[in-house]
Amino acid sequence: MHALLLRLTPWLPLPLRAHATPARIATLVQFMKFGVVGVIGFLIDTAVVYGLRASLGLYGAGAVSYVVAATGNWMLNRVWTFRGQGSGKMHHQWALFLTTNLLGFALNRGTYALLVTFVAQCAAQPVYAVAAGAVAGMFVNFGMARSVVFRGAAAEARALPAPSRRPRPAGSAPQRHTRAIAFMFCSAGG
Repeated sequence: MHALLLRLTPWLPLPLRAHATPARIATLVQFMKFGVVGVIGFLIDTAVVYGLRASLGLYGAGAVSYVVAATGNWMLNRVWTFRGQGSGKMHHQWALFLTTNLLGFALNRGTYALLVTFVAQCAAQPVYAVAAGAVAGMFVNFGMARSVVFRGAAAEARALPAPSRRPRPAGSAPQRHTRAIAFMFCSAGG
C-alpha cells in the first residue's frame, strides 16, 4: 500500500504533490489500516450489542461490547497496523491502549448513549448508534494509539527521507494526464 501511494504521488496536482511526503504517506497508510481494524471492531461491537441487549439492556450491552471490541482492535493494531512498534509486556500495552482511549471511549459511548436514549430509530436498531460512536472516537483513538501506545510509529514516519523537490519536465506523463483531465472537465460543461 505504501509503495503504491508513493508511486501515485507524481500524478497528484502540483499543490497537493508538495504535501505528499513519505512521512505523511506512511501516516495515511497507518490510518487506513487503523480504519480497517476499526471496521472489524465495529462488527464485533455490533454483534456483542445485539447478542447481549436482551439480557443486559442497551447500556450494559454497550459497555461490554466496547471492552470486547477494544481488545480485538488492540490485538489487530498490535500485529498489523503498528507491527513492531511500542514495547513492554502485552498486558501492560493492552491496559495502556484502553487507558489512552478513554477520551475516545467518552466520545464513542457518549454518542452511543445519547442516540439510543433520544433517537427512537437508534434504540430500535443500535447499529446506527454504534457506527456514529465509532466515527466520533476514531480520530482521537488513532492519535493516542500512534503517539502513546505504539510510540515508534510516529518516530518511524518522521524518520523517512523527504521526497525530491526537483520539478518534472514540461510534458511529462503526470502533467499531460492532469491537463487532459482538466480539459475533459472544462469541455464537458460548455
